[in-house]
Amino acid sequence: MHYAPVAGAKLHYRMDGTRGKPVLVLSNSLGTDLAMWEPQIAALRPHFCILRYDARGHGASDVTPGPYSIERLGRDVVALLDHLETPRASFCGLSLGGMTGMWLGVHAAERFDKLVLANTAPHMAPADLWNQRIAKVEAGGVAAISDAVLARWFTAEFIAREPATIAGMKAMMERQPSAGYVACCAAVRDMDQREDIARIAVRTLIVAGTHDVAAPPSEAAFLAGRIPGARLVEIDASHLSNIEAPDTFNAAILPFLTEPA
Repeated sequence: MHYAPVAGAKLHYRMDGTRGKPVLVLSNSLGTDLAMWEPQIAALRPHFCILRYDARGHGASDVTPGPYSIERLGRDVVALLDHLETPRASFCGLSLGGMTGMWLGVHAAERFDKLVLANTAPHMAPADLWNQRIAKVEAGGVAAISDAVLARWFTAEFIAREPATIAGMKAMMERQPSAGYVACCAAVRDMDQREDIARIAVRTLIVAGTHDVAAPPSEAAFLAGRIPGARLVEIDASHLSNIEAPDTFNAAILPFLTEPA
């Protein structure tokens, strides 16, 4: 296991692929860890040195006192790249990872060649819903909300068709540290990047899930309309589109990430 020191914490990371190839950073969603990207590795590895990491408060990364902010999570990525002496990379983030990617595109554009922002939004109102979720996790741990979250992550058809995958995702979610989950919930609750994203100067692909109720296609359309030159693709899936429709997801992002600058 590999760790990078970042602002009072250690981030757990993993690299797959050949060193010397272009680096692609994969950033996980709220309530998951770097294992969520397994369906992408075989397709991406021939083209990239893939850098996965557990967001602060998740997986094997440290849980520092919260609340966190999207800026904090973005600065963690920059520090990770600095630790690995990687001046430039491309970035693909889903949900919370996409929110982190927005911040990077605004504030650290010189470090990134391309951005993929999947199943995400620049603002997630209302705050009361996030405060209720935080209260439930503080009282009963992540297991207190896991079934409700899984019903938002995947379509009912996928849940019925893939019980083993659902069981694995439930286990992944429930092993996340409650304090880290709560701290990242606060980052999402307090985020508003709706104005800032117009300053993104990195080539950007937006991925939407047709059935995503957490970050619906209307949010993806807003992003595509606000970020200069952004492209938009919609996938027949719900929130974790990279898991529900991995072949379609891979086919959507790979041509964008590999096309010449």
